[in-house]
Amino acid sequence: MRIAVFGAAGNVGSRVVTEALARGHEVSAVVRDPARFPALHPGATHRVGDAADAGDVAALSTGHDLVVSATRPAPGNEEGLVLAARGLLAGLARTGVRLLLVGGAGSLTVPGTDGRVRVSDDPRYVPEEWRPIALACDEQYALLLRQAPARLDWAYVSPPALLAPGVRTGHYRLGADELLVDEAGRSALSMEDFAIALMDEAERPKHHRARFTVAS
Repeated sequence: MRIAVFGAAGNVGSRVVTEALARGHEVSAVVRDPARFPALHPGATHRVGDAADAGDVAALSTGHDLVVSATRPAPGNEEGLVLAARGLLAGLARTGVRLLLVGGAGSLTVPGTDGRVRVSDDPRYVPEEWRPIALACDEQYALLLRQAPARLDWAYVSPPALLAPGVRTGHYRLGADELLVDEAGRSALSMEDFAIALMDEAERPKHHRARFTVAS
């Protein structure tokens, strides 16, 4: 496959690039600032572009089979997630390339609440300092549901409550709209295994115009 990854220098994006290249795919690693090129995988094609710019998205997705967006704004710029979602939808509406959008866990529901409580409203999973990014992810997902063009195939990927660098085990569980937790109530996954889940979905799509979540 030919895959374009926006946010390719970030924690998740860089691991997605590495996983995709290891599987033999061609990768365009996209960053907004060419000064980030040294941080990118040398096996990828390094490109400059902004997910919030529909023109950039259209140009960089042309000729590709898939776009993965793993952008994450700096604290205080959380609205950038929604701007990026708008740009991706508008740009991909022109090319029709499938989208895998890495989102947040906040819009998932808390287990045992019959779908009444969102993760973003539960301080056990989202402490106060994380709420701005969690709420921005909620808005990002809502925008996707409202505005994704009918012809665009997409999947929104919600991580577990805790997504951190770790070990690549190759094991993960899939869920839909409810946060996945273990027997101790912990919701976590390594970024390396998250990248595996993304590439598994890229190669064998199971979710079309739908959200899914993963955890260990």
